[in-house]
Amino acid sequence: MSEDSNRSSHQKVSFAAPRGFGTTLKSDLKETFFPDDPLKRLENVKALGKVKKALEYFVPIFEWLPKYNFRTLRYDLLAGLTITSLAIPQGISYAKLAQIPPIIGLYSSFVPPLIYAVLGDSKYLAVGNVAACSLLICQQIGEVVSPKNDPTLYLHLVFTATFVTGVMQTLMGVLRLGILVDFLSHSTIIGFMGGTAIIICLQQLKGILGLQNFTTKTDVVAVLISVFEHKKEWHWQSAVAGIVFLIFLQITKFIKDKKPKLFWVSAMSPLVVVVVGCVYAYFGHADKHGIPIVGDLEKGINPLSIHYLTFDKRYFPAALKAGCITGLIALAEGIAVGRSFAIMRNEQVDGNKEMIAYGIMNIMGSFTSCYLTTGPFSKTAVNYSAGAKTAMSNAVMSLFMVLVLLLMAPLFSYTPLVALSAIIVSAMLGLIKYEEAFELFKVDKFDFCVCMTAFIGVVFLSMKMGLILSVGLSLVRALLYVARPGTCKLGKLPDSVLYRDLEQYPDGTKHSGILVLQIGSPIYYANGNYVRERIWRWIRDEQSSTADSEGDVEHVLLELSGVITIDMAGIETLSEINKTLSGKGIKLGLINPRIKVMEKMTASHFLDKIGKENVFLSIDEAIETCRFSLQLSRERNDSLPQHSGDAV
Repeated sequence: MSEDSNRSSHQKVSFAAPRGFGTTLKSDLKETFFPDDPLKRLENVKALGKVKKALEYFVPIFEWLPKYNFRTLRYDLLAGLTITSLAIPQGISYAKLAQIPPIIGLYSSFVPPLIYAVLGDSKYLAVGNVAACSLLICQQIGEVVSPKNDPTLYLHLVFTATFVTGVMQTLMGVLRLGILVDFLSHSTIIGFMGGTAIIICLQQLKGILGLQNFTTKTDVVAVLISVFEHKKEWHWQSAVAGIVFLIFLQITKFIKDKKPKLFWVSAMSPLVVVVVGCVYAYFGHADKHGIPIVGDLEKGINPLSIHYLTFDKRYFPAALKAGCITGLIALAEGIAVGRSFAIMRNEQVDGNKEMIAYGIMNIMGSFTSCYLTTGPFSKTAVNYSAGAKTAMSNAVMSLFMVLVLLLMAPLFSYTPLVALSAIIVSAMLGLIKYEEAFELFKVDKFDFCVCMTAFIGVVFLSMKMGLILSVGLSLVRALLYVARPGTCKLGKLPDSVLYRDLEQYPDGTKHSGILVLQIGSPIYYANGNYVRERIWRWIRDEQSSTADSEGDVEHVLLELSGVITIDMAGIETLSEINKTLSGKGIKLGLINPRIKVMEKMTASHFLDKIGKENVFLSIDEAIETCRFSLQLSRERNDSLPQHSGDAV
């Protein structure tokens, strides 16, 4: 390979002047907040068309409603009716879990689903309350106001927390901050939901045993102590009814699992339990036998509650904390559920649009006597199985719920609390994903530790502490990945042009005197020292493993395609490495630096220090150049005159 051909090959490398600050900032913001590039679809579109496309993008109903037809409506009607049958018992149950009037749970299935039908991006998500957030709201607000001693103020703070959740979710969606939800990792959610399911199941012992007094704490020790401290309040009639209801619910789930086409059996079973419980309570006077009932449920649709929002400095911090914590959990669960069912149909769901939809429906919900709603898995699974085609199924559920509120609400006032407890326990048993936890243990022990930290923290400390500890452990792991980037030594695979990790492919070929290293993450202040020490260790290992002098490292090539960016500390690290290598007669070369890395190296004049001729597009090109350089060097050494002692 001649010097002319070598020089011409380097003309392929782009050494263009760095882009301006505005251009790079725009590019960074676009990739961070708009990876889907919504403006791309507006290119070559007329003004009126741009307005239409923008409306379709920000208000999804404008995209699917013009194509809506009667056949699609038939599917959505069936799905809407099915999820209504599930929404009634779940709404009452989860409202009792949050220790607010049961009618609030029914209200929450009227206004929010209507809003989601307009703004939601998922075709299959069914809107409703969730058990974990219901219990967490009760725990957080119950620390400052007792739901028993001051139920009115407590309810007002629940509405305020829902308003806070809505504002936070809307702002996150508008500002494209879906990245924050990603910090709630899959392993964290599994552990948190499993732990929450355990404590919710244990708390339902109050309803199953017919207890009047019970602890407000959520950890398993306090709950069990409270159960056995009030043994005199146990009612065997309530316990028998609860066990019968629970067995029935589990049998219907077993039928659904064995024959998925019979999903409606499981979907209708909670309503069947409620109806049977109401009939039993009415004719058997269950309240006189130690089986409490829900109590009055008044007819009528949602009354306005905007004037109940409380911003008193004595109580608002609790509502703010409850709203933020439950809002993040609700977002993580809802977006994950929506995406999971969309993937089954090879479709996509925009997380930022979902945040805006959740946020607005919770803001409007707080104005209309609703509490926090999101996309629960159980209801969405039923909606999907029932054949829902669009978000219209939520609007159908909302309309059926209006009929329930106007005509049938008082009938559910005889619902026994033990029936609601059985429904909650049955739902929670499905949230204990022990198979997924075992899979985490087999695949990634650290992920399993994160999962168990969340689980144990929720069960034995509190829901908030379990979540904080788990997220903290996940962040530590993420920092370790960044602070200790993956590096490896590359070799050429036999009969191939590919270069791969020699530890993974030990039969790869190395080139004498040339060390090719790959760095797999950004180089910056937190990992600069590690990168420097790791490179020197590779060099020492390479030199110690070679006996002959020809094996001494003379060229170190850094493959940088995995380094997406670099800061000034990272450039200083490479400068120090280059300076030290030069002092030892070793040349440094760079392979395929990315555009941001190249721009910063150009602006800092680092490329002038190492020479632009030492920057390559490919490993093959770099290897050929280095081998050519080594050959010239050896030829010069061989041509030097040999001086003997006799000549002296």
